[in-house]
Amino acid sequence: MPGFDHFDDDFQPPKPNRNSDDDLRRFREQLKNGEKDINSTEALEEIVQFYFEHEQFDEALHFIDRLLSFEPYSSEAWQRKGMILNNLQRYQEALECYARALGLNPTDPDIFVNQGITLDNLNQVKEALASFESALGVDPSYEDALLHKGITLEKQEQFGEAAQVFERMICLNPDHPEAWYELGYCYDFLDKLDESIRCYQEHLKHDPFNANAWYNLGIVLSRKGNFEKAVECYEYSIAINEKFPSAWYNLGNSYANLGRLFDAIDCYKKTIEFDSEDVPAWHNLGNAYEELGQFEEAIAAYGKAIELDPKRHESYYARGCCYDALEQPAKALADYRSAIRFCKDDPEIWYARADAEYNVGKYHDCLSSYRILLKLSPKNSEAWFDYGDTLQELGQSREAIEALKRSISLSANNPLAYYSLGKACLLARRKGQAMEALRKAFEMKPELKETFVIEFPVLSLQSDFSSLLG
Repeated sequence: MPGFDHFDDDFQPPKPNRNSDDDLRRFREQLKNGEKDINSTEALEEIVQFYFEHEQFDEALHFIDRLLSFEPYSSEAWQRKGMILNNLQRYQEALECYARALGLNPTDPDIFVNQGITLDNLNQVKEALASFESALGVDPSYEDALLHKGITLEKQEQFGEAAQVFERMICLNPDHPEAWYELGYCYDFLDKLDESIRCYQEHLKHDPFNANAWYNLGIVLSRKGNFEKAVECYEYSIAINEKFPSAWYNLGNSYANLGRLFDAIDCYKKTIEFDSEDVPAWHNLGNAYEELGQFEEAIAAYGKAIELDPKRHESYYARGCCYDALEQPAKALADYRSAIRFCKDDPEIWYARADAEYNVGKYHDCLSSYRILLKLSPKNSEAWFDYGDTLQELGQSREAIEALKRSISLSANNPLAYYSLGKACLLARRKGQAMEALRKAFEMKPELKETFVIEFPVLSLQSDFSSLLG
């Protein structure tokens, strides 16, 4: 979501003044005691403003009702009550207050804007946009109306239309920080990455301590593959707000892409420190350990990701690869099967499963997995080779020959495919085809001659084959 929403997340309310607190406490006690001498609307307005700014909305509602008892025809008071109710998520009541306010002052653009915000909170998007347009009908350059119209369009993923609104805002006011921020956000989703970077940089000239802006700039730079600059942005973001797990996570990803795996691990651990249930952080921590060859640590991290998300097929697959690296094919196979249960159309997982089934001696299952793999990835020459080679080892020469020829047709530079094809042809008593395949294999990889002599010591002495080996 955009960092700027309908309310300023970075807004810091004024620190309570002790004297104003005492005044408010005195006013409140007098009201509760039924005293009649607080009839000052100015005092009540100050009380309402104080509680609203300090997000004490129940208290603010109590006093706005008191104010309305003195000023029932104040559009400002009705609007303020609507804003209070909006913050209490009592949206329908808020709309009723805005209607009262507009009845008293139908040309106040602020009322239309706040009404639009509440309608948007109710997901009444069409009506919200109409309310913002009404505000712009009163004042075509009203920045709040343009800003919230653009944000509503953003939330509906109408980024092109939203960008046009923010571009208009910048034409009216080139120093509007929120407009630059939101335009950068839109351009990111429109894949206008250079423009997005420029917008975030413009925003940061006006608001250099916006951690979200530094973070989003890092995201765009990462998408461009500029991981060094992305690292700088994430580090700025974290310097402003250390408790920003997403920034730590993406900093870790950038370090990983730069090959700085130990730094990446530190960042993923920091992410988990702030959010122990961050599944992608656990998974990527495992990935970093795996790339370092620390398979036990990787297995533990992937296991935590699976514990938090038992349907995460990527973590099952990755953990299976670690078990394979540790030569524990049975455990690897169990993980590959779990991965396929949740993701049945990933050829990479089927490939790993077939290899694991071969390694545990489940040859029939292995061939079945290869067949599914080849339906999903029919132009995978390596898969056709492994399938054909397995068939050849199991004595299924006819099917092996077909598979190996398919592999060679897709990639003619694999000497092992020719060698396996030669063996399959020998098994099928196709001597001429066998010799031709073996000749190509030996030309491409002469070391295979020695392998052939070891595998076929008697046959290698025959004149036809000895000439190939000479």
